[in-house]
Amino acid sequence: MADVMKTKDNARPKLFNARYVAGVAMLSAIAFILMYIEIVIPIMPSFIKFDFSDLPAVIGAFAYGPLAGVIIELLKNLIHLPFTGSAMIGELSNFILGASFVFVTGLIYKFKKTKSGALVAGLAGSIVMGAVSVVTNFFIIYPMYYSVLKFPEEAVLGMYQAILPSMKNIMQCLLVFNLPFTIVKGLISVIITMFVYKPLSPLLHGRER
Repeated sequence: MADVMKTKDNARPKLFNARYVAGVAMLSAIAFILMYIEIVIPIMPSFIKFDFSDLPAVIGAFAYGPLAGVIIELLKNLIHLPFTGSAMIGELSNFILGASFVFVTGLIYKFKKTKSGALVAGLAGSIVMGAVSVVTNFFIIYPMYYSVLKFPEEAVLGMYQAILPSMKNIMQCLLVFNLPFTIVKGLISVIITMFVYKPLSPLLHGRER
């Protein structure tokens, strides 16, 4: 199979290399902007929206390695903190999920820089992010909404039940709604990355490919 993802020079920039810093900063800024482009999904509760802000972090993880992807996820959420409407809870969740996603995706791709490798990496990263979303939402994020924002568990459950009345508890909601949604969201970011990464590679690496 032709390697459509691999570039001629596989070397990763060293940490704090000027090109690395500039690329991470640029991708972080784009990710921050993309956080404001949210799509309401009719089959999901209204507080869960789709956005493309993980896309620049995936591109960064492919270009510079998994740590760069995590840094982009961190920076976009730090920049967003002054504008938060969730007492920083949303940003915490976004970072935890995004970081787990791009780290796994970037780590696997680092050792298999091919189109098939990118797909495997993206699938693995998306599944990990989905699993992390269930655990962190149930034990950390949703309880923080209950206690900090005074948004009761019954109200959250009711928003899921408005879509699917058979839901009995929050864990069931997370498994039926959040898990598949998060996996699909991750896969979409990876698929888009596979189309745009090679054209962007000269800009990211500062040389012709």
